[in-house]
Amino acid sequence: MNTNEFLEISSTIVPERTAITFDDNQISFQELRVTADRLANVLVKLGVKPGDRVAMLDVNSPQVLVTYFACAKLDAIFVPLNYRAKENELSHMLTLARPSIIFAENRYAGLIHKVTQNGGRTLKVIGIGGSDKEGWFSYERLMKHSVQEHTFTPTGQGRDTTILLFTSGTTGFPKAVMLSHDSFSSYMLSSVDPVDPDIEENNLLCLPLYHIAGLQASLAGIYAGRNLVMMRQFEPLEWMKLVEKNRVQRSGLVPTMLKQILDHPRFCEFDLSSLKVISYGAAPMPTIVIKTAIKRLPRVSFINAFGQTETASTITMLSPKDHVLEGSKQEIEKKLIRLQSVGKPLPDIEVKILDANGEEVSWGVTGEVACRGPRLMSGYWDDKEATQSAFQNGWLFTGDLGYKDQDGYIYLSGRSKDFIKRGGEMISPEEIERILVNHPEVDNAAVIGVPDEEWGERVRALIVLRPGKYISRTSLIRDIHCKLASFKTPESIIFVDCLPHNHLGKILKRELRQKYSYPIESE
Repeated sequence: MNTNEFLEISSTIVPERTAITFDDNQISFQELRVTADRLANVLVKLGVKPGDRVAMLDVNSPQVLVTYFACAKLDAIFVPLNYRAKENELSHMLTLARPSIIFAENRYAGLIHKVTQNGGRTLKVIGIGGSDKEGWFSYERLMKHSVQEHTFTPTGQGRDTTILLFTSGTTGFPKAVMLSHDSFSSYMLSSVDPVDPDIEENNLLCLPLYHIAGLQASLAGIYAGRNLVMMRQFEPLEWMKLVEKNRVQRSGLVPTMLKQILDHPRFCEFDLSSLKVISYGAAPMPTIVIKTAIKRLPRVSFINAFGQTETASTITMLSPKDHVLEGSKQEIEKKLIRLQSVGKPLPDIEVKILDANGEEVSWGVTGEVACRGPRLMSGYWDDKEATQSAFQNGWLFTGDLGYKDQDGYIYLSGRSKDFIKRGGEMISPEEIERILVNHPEVDNAAVIGVPDEEWGERVRALIVLRPGKYISRTSLIRDIHCKLASFKTPESIIFVDCLPHNHLGKILKRELRQKYSYPIESE
């Protein structure tokens, strides 16, 4: 199934229904389809051909989705770029993807100029935002003079690449993941109800559209005929205002976003009773945060969705029923443990825990999470070595370590590259972090390995205390030692004001190791 059909189907069944709400403006499904056709005509006149890459540098906006569907109609490849990227990161992405055209909001003019000048690139730039920039085409002017000369029927097949999506680059420069039409349609057909003329839903989109979670949510919304209430960027107060104003029923969040909403001093002022579903993922969810959310948003069905760019988003899910903390004391305790898991595999994909030889391990044994199915990436763009390293016998090795319990629930232990090797023992930073963030004095924590001549590595914790709280290093280590084996207990604790995060709340361990990997004896 070609992703262009998502919009074609919805615009045929519910043409007048609102597809996007943005800054109090509403765009119907019919208008969205026509606008995408008009932009496709523009791109044809600018020389875009099947297989050409078309980049986008902007915060969330209707133009991002219009551009994607215009590309899909032409069998071109859409390349959404991280609008937080620095000059060297953007230069790397453009060098790798080699787009023929880039759409850019006018605020990025200086950055685009630096990258093109320093890299000696010739790029057609379409500026979004009204004012003209020297050498740029104006999106508004191009669209004003464009008519729906042709409606386009793409010829691309399901396995053809439709999007190049860059990884978060937490361990180095980001890689470009090749995602096909099947990467999205297999998920939609198995997990999302198609558009229904009798069912309407408002979906608040606050995750960035250059990230797989935001992109997948948007395409799912189009396929399901939902109204996408679009935020440029997440801000907790604005999120609550939009939920109340638009009677939003569904939203996707990362754990840091959910925590900011729950901790906001004005949380109780807003009517959030319309909310029915909140999905979360992209980073570990502290148990204390999700327990608080379940208590303070009792009408909401929570879903923990685990996946990555290479898997076209969700591969396992902790269902709403697993978030209902009811029953006997034993049942509740079992569910509290399961809240630390990422649930079970979705029906359209196989997920196993494999050892270094590619053999499935028994339940309770840690291995690498691997998956197989039609919606995995085709590979990394222009990087055969990385592609071959990621796949073994048709299985994609995710780089996440974890284990299954007797009931098939998957628990993550952390990234393989982040594991600490102390005296022959493999230590999961995530296990230690999970205990630390549930300590009453601790607001956030990260655990890294510190090089050591005798042990190989030793455990160091970086701690952000809650506002107004204090605890000594000795007392915190003693409290943690009660819940952890001696070899896992941090031998060094450093209190910091904040931890470095990427745009979706993942702690940047690489930066912490660069700054805090000095020997423990030197403290």
